[in-house]
Amino acid sequence: MTLTYARLQHFRSYSDGSFEFDPGVNIIVGPNASGKTSLIEAVIVGLQGSSFKARDTELLQHGADWARVDLGFEGSLRVCKWQYQQDKLTKTFDIDNNPYKRLSHQKTEPVVLFEPNHLLLLHGSPELRRSFLDDLISQLKPDFASIRRHYKRVLTQRNALLKQHHQPSTDQLFVWSLRLSELGGRIVAERVNILEQFNEVMSELYSTIAGNETSVTLQYNSLLPTSNYETKLLHKLEQNIARDHMVGFTTFGPHREDIEILLNNQPASQTASRGEVRTLLLALKMLEAQFIEEARGKKPILLFDDVFSELDGKRRQALVGFLKPYQSIITTTDADVVVGHFSERANILAL
Repeated sequence: MTLTYARLQHFRSYSDGSFEFDPGVNIIVGPNASGKTSLIEAVIVGLQGSSFKARDTELLQHGADWARVDLGFEGSLRVCKWQYQQDKLTKTFDIDNNPYKRLSHQKTEPVVLFEPNHLLLLHGSPELRRSFLDDLISQLKPDFASIRRHYKRVLTQRNALLKQHHQPSTDQLFVWSLRLSELGGRIVAERVNILEQFNEVMSELYSTIAGNETSVTLQYNSLLPTSNYETKLLHKLEQNIARDHMVGFTTFGPHREDIEILLNNQPASQTASRGEVRTLLLALKMLEAQFIEEARGKKPILLFDDVFSELDGKRRQALVGFLKPYQSIITTTDADVVVGHFSERANILAL
């Protein structure tokens, strides 16, 4: 599907803004705080059902009691509406006049986002790396987003018991430990599987972008062996009830694990240069688009929010070549940094 236009009403800083898009490269130019990221955010909400950075209550323009995002495609229309009713905010979707309370996996449209926070992927907290992997799997696997939500709910329930003044009994916790281990086993299996897919092609792609042969490995770091993970996690949860009660939270599980990237068998977080970090991120995003296209049978829309200037000439050239088969939206504060790299016509929208 090709996005042809977007209309934002009472969304973030927009009272009523409309934008038309071309099938190829679209460059959104404007100073900081002009609404570039809000436009990217609106597109993602309309396609995926939720923002990548905020709760629904934060998306409405200040003082507004409703908001609306319309996304037009060739022969199709997607609408997301927010409305306050008796101080409660409700969100609904409409796809070609068919209403939905939420978007199932089948009703979402694939996207790949590259935004400034991703530049912290290697050196930031493990949560950033877990989220990167889990967000990708959610686009590939129809039931993974549901598994992820249920895991968080069960974890919240187990932690609530652990925070009680008196240590809960083994019987009280067992039902939550059992369910947590079942869901955790499925999460870890999917994480390990997608990392194996990355490892099959990552070294070759990275070496092509960098111009020198480099070994790249994505490694899943867990305190538990990933084979038969469900059983081992349940045993560890039961074994550590006293410790978990003392600290007030669950100390083992997928929510405590990490992903490490190795360059030539050395931790990239410790040894990678600025250029190597950006090459890694660019390669990850390229493969993300490829995996999504293969799994969904359609090309994702690529959204690059103010990161083009973070790449040097070689990496910009690699990105430009990668963008050609896709519809893309690129935001920037400086049009000259982006426009000159595209020999074919780019659609420029000034804010």
